[in-house]
Parts: sequence; C-alpha cells; structure tokens
Amino acid sequence: MSTTDTERADHLRVLGLSDDEIKVYQHLLRTGPSSVTELDEAVPDRAASIDATLGGLVQAGLARRSGSDHSRYLPVPPDAGLEAMTLRRESELKQARIEVLNAYDEFRRTVHNESTTHLIEVVTGNAIVERIRQIKGGAQREILAIDSPPYYIGGPNQEEIDHLKRGVSYRVVYSPESVEVPGYLTENILPCVEAGEQARVLPDVPAKLTIIDGSIAFVSMSVRDTDVNRSLLIIRPSSLLTALIGMFELCWRNALPLHASVGTEDDRLEPIERRLLALLATGAADDTIARTLGISRRTFFRYLERLMNRTGASTRFQLALHAARENWL
Repeated sequence: MSTTDTERADHLRVLGLSDDEIKVYQHLLRTGPSSVTELDEAVPDRAASIDATLGGLVQAGLARRSGSDHSRYLPVPPDAGLEAMTLRRESELKQARIEVLNAYDEFRRTVHNESTTHLIEVVTGNAIVERIRQIKGGAQREILAIDSPPYYIGGPNQEEIDHLKRGVSYRVVYSPESVEVPGYLTENILPCVEAGEQARVLPDVPAKLTIIDGSIAFVSMSVRDTDVNRSLLIIRPSSLLTALIGMFELCWRNALPLHASVGTEDDRLEPIERRLLALLATGAADDTIARTLGISRRTFFRYLERLMNRTGASTRFQLALHAARENWL
C-alpha cells in the first residue's frame, strides 16, 4: 500500500474496521463499483469471507449494493456511517466501564478477605509518590496509561524520557483535563511524544490508570470524580487487572492520535495551526486552547475559521475528520 493508504488504514482501524474491511474499502475507493467476484480476486489475503467483509462495510455505512441485480458494491459518502461508528464506540466505552466495575464487585465477592492483601494495596498520603516511582522504576517492556489529573508528581516527566531511551515503550491516552492543566501540554506531554511516546486523546476517560509490563497497575479516581484524591489502589495479577488491561485497549482503539510536530514540512499548515488542531482533538475548551497557544480568543477563532474554510468543513467534527484523513493530527 502507498503511504496514504497506510495512514488511512490506521485511522479506519481506530474507528473499528477490521483489516479485511479496510483492504476491501480502500480497493473500492480506488476502483469504484466492483462485483463480489472482482473484490474476492482483488483482495485475496483475507481472514474472513468476502461476503462477511462486505456485510461489515454495509453495516458500517461505508458501502452499498449497486446495479439492478445488486451484484456490485460501491463506496458511499461516509458522514452518516462515521458518525454512527463514533457513537457506537462511545457506547462501548461506557459498557467497558460498567464491566470493570462489575469485575471488581465479583472479585470482592469471590476472593476471601485474607487472600486479597497481596493482590490489592491501598496507598494514601505522602507514600503515594514513593510507591509510584518505585513501581515505574522497575518497568522493563511497556507502560500503558490513561492520563488524567490529579497529578502526584509535578514538572517535566524526565523519568519517562529516560525509560524511552532504554527501550521501554509507552502508550498513553490523555483526557481533556490533562491539556487544561497550565503548562502540562508543552512541558510534559509534547516532550514525551517527541521522545517516542505513542499518544492519543479521548474526550471521556473512565479512570486514571497506569499498567506496568502487564503485571501490575495503579488506579485512582480521575479529577471528574473527585477534586482532591489522596488514595491509590495497586493491583497485582488478578481478574481485576485483566479487566483493566482490556479497558485500556478499548480506550486506545477509540482515541485519536496526538503527534508533537509530525509533518511540519507540509506548507499547507502553520505550526500554530497544527497545535490548534491537536488541542481541538483533546476536547479542550476554547479558552484553554487560546491560553495554551498564547493567543487571544479573537485570534483563535480567526485561525479556526480559516481552517474550516480551507477544508470546507461546516462543523468541528467535520474538521477533525478532514485533519485525520490528511494526517494533520
């Protein structure tokens, strides 16, 4: 596939399409109306049957039958389908949150109290910072995180940058509240992304979570649940840890990519416009975006209007879709 196809595939995968559906959909975009037989021969390396794959595209609202005998398929305008997929993903996230809560309730019912002390540790007060550093310091392979205030450790995240240098990978899903903390985007998030962190943003995160090497996690309430949170749960291998890992992966699939300065050589966008788009993707408030960029509200709206005119978008949702297609995020 060309670079453009690869980038488009990444965005379609975030929306929930399977690899087979992506291959067939991209073939339809290149060739136009095609018969089932033509598609079967053109995209042979599939895990599912061509009928099942086309059925998934029709259900997603990205393709429809064509011709009097309904034997051919063609791509359709994706607006309605993409909006439906987005709503479905939001519903899945809410369901995931319910499942995690149910898993914890079951965990408490089925495990005897005397055997839980080594599986769940409650940390409070000043001991929180020490335990977080101790656990993170032992990371060997991968750290997964859903990032949201409150923050126990302030300032630039030099620890993560050092981990990235020695080969520990990071995947982080940020909440809008993370970006709204003064200086957090420029002093913490972007330096880590530039150092190699894979970052995404999600308008609504279900918890504040960090998972180390798939074997231990610490979790606490996000700022949406409490203004002052001085307690931390440390979770060791258990059904609850498995549920938390599943919740992270679902959030990751639904989140939008966040890059530091990818593609700044593209003269279609100014650096400030790229930063503005990244902030819009987080769901940050207009005042927060203007303050982070160091511009007035009037200048912010002038940039926003110029971007929407350039892309032909009439809503911010359409602007975000265009930005994703063009790899502007």
